Amino acid sequence: MPDLWKRASLAPSRVAAAAGTGGTTVETSLSEFAGDARHPGDDSTEPRYQIGAVAERTELSHHTLRHWDEAGLVSPSGRSEGGFRLYSEADVRRILVIRRMKPIGFTLEQMQQLLDALDVLQSADSGAEERSAAHAALLSFAEQTQQSLDRISRHLAYGREFSGLLADLIHATE
Repeated sequence: MPDLWKRASLAPSRVAAAAGTGGTTVETSLSEFAGDARHPGDDSTEPRYQIGAVAERTELSHHTLRHWDEAGLVSPSGRSEGGFRLYSEADVRRILVIRRMKPIGFTLEQMQQLLDALDVLQSADSGAEERSAAHAALLSFAEQTQQSLDRISRHLAYGREFSGLLADLIHATE
């Protein structure tokens, strides 16, 4: 079974490479997602990262990460003895999925719905009906994403056109 979290959190350069695979999925082990898909098994050897390191790695602010924790989108897998948030690799992958949804215009509720669908598809314990509903949700999110990307592309074209007009005006007034 494909590891949906790894596929969903590929770095942009790897997304382009993965897109050239003819629609095949990246096969990986589910072992790191043993148990709850949101919080892998308690593996004390797994690296844990404090919020500053996660913020730097994901190009997000501490405030955003705390907000997403408070909203229930992604909670750190643990806490240090001093009470600091500690994030696992699985947590970071989940954060990257959310980060990619944000500029597309998805709401926090929609982000949670997608994450829940990914969790269902990731879990070996999910029934056929749950998996079917999760798959339908993914199809809906894919359609919404494409519509948003089309809108963003139009707006970008308008912005480029405007930038060209400004450059022409600047050149004409020199």
